[in-house]
Amino acid sequence: MSAALGPERPQVVAHAQQALSYTVFDCKWVPRSARLLCLGSAARGTGVLQLYELHGARLELLREIEKPKPIKCGTFGATSLQQRYLATGDFDGNLNIWNLEAPEIPVYSVKGHKEIINSIDGVGGLGIGEGAPEIVTGSRDGTVKVWDPRQNDTPVANMEPVQGESKRDCWTVAFGNAYNQEERVVCAGYDNGDIKLFDLKTMSLRWETNIKNGVCSVEFDRKDINMNKLVATSLEGKFHVFDMRTQHPTKGFASVSEKAQKSTIWQVRHLPQNRDIFMTSGGSGSLHLWKYEYPAQRSKKDSEGSEMGVAGSVSLLQNVTLSTQPISSLDWSPDKKGLCVCGAFDQTVRVLIVTKLNKI
Repeated sequence: MSAALGPERPQVVAHAQQALSYTVFDCKWVPRSARLLCLGSAARGTGVLQLYELHGARLELLREIEKPKPIKCGTFGATSLQQRYLATGDFDGNLNIWNLEAPEIPVYSVKGHKEIINSIDGVGGLGIGEGAPEIVTGSRDGTVKVWDPRQNDTPVANMEPVQGESKRDCWTVAFGNAYNQEERVVCAGYDNGDIKLFDLKTMSLRWETNIKNGVCSVEFDRKDINMNKLVATSLEGKFHVFDMRTQHPTKGFASVSEKAQKSTIWQVRHLPQNRDIFMTSGGSGSLHLWKYEYPAQRSKKDSEGSEMGVAGSVSLLQNVTLSTQPISSLDWSPDKKGLCVCGAFDQTVRVLIVTKLNKI
């Protein structure tokens, strides 16, 4: 790892912060707005959904809605820019889709899993990714399910342990490869270090590996392009960047790993305006900003003549400690480069500005 130095180094500036009266599990920017959502769990065991608007350096609460079950995760990825419906997963295994203008009852609801939905992602909405709008959910019950909100009750795909295989807690899911109407993959990470890549076109397991520690977060650098890179973060402060362009028949995808810190890396999020820059959030209350550098050649032939990938390198652009508690959620604004929101277990939501991103 090398560190980018000099005056052109990006700075992470705390712009606004808001104390919350509940545990926040996820934060999301509302597309095409200066609004953001906080999702979480109230002390009495109910779910909380708060909508804030950024006014200068102040967050103004526009709306607070209480739900029967704590809300763990949310995504706008399967909605149109006109509707901007939010899909959420809760502690009871329910997948709900909300119209934020009238959030009293969901516009779509399904009891998706037997246990908590840990992670959710969407594709085919917001003008990102070809094909149908779909939502993927990963749960403690060991299953990963893909939903089309236009179809009621039954998932369009269900990836579960085969008979005799012990179920593992799925902690993270992400869509990728949605570059045309047919192609689409889901990547899932599990508590035992397994990473599985499911091909939704062929309905098969395309690749799997194990990174030896629980996988907290996975994300492709872009969902809507031919698979390029995948970052996976883990419990022990390590993350892995896989080059997804070249799959070797036996060795799979080439990767580089980096130990960012001693504590858990809860999240990874790629900058929407530059796929080679990403941020990780840590159990020590810190954020690390990284840049991926490609090798001179991204693939080579092995002794058998098979193509194999060549991993690049990762450099640290900046890091900052914001809290004494883990930063559990992170989201870049899709509209304003460098604008970022994060939620931490000190019950605070923070809006950050990362400067000089156009200089890297």
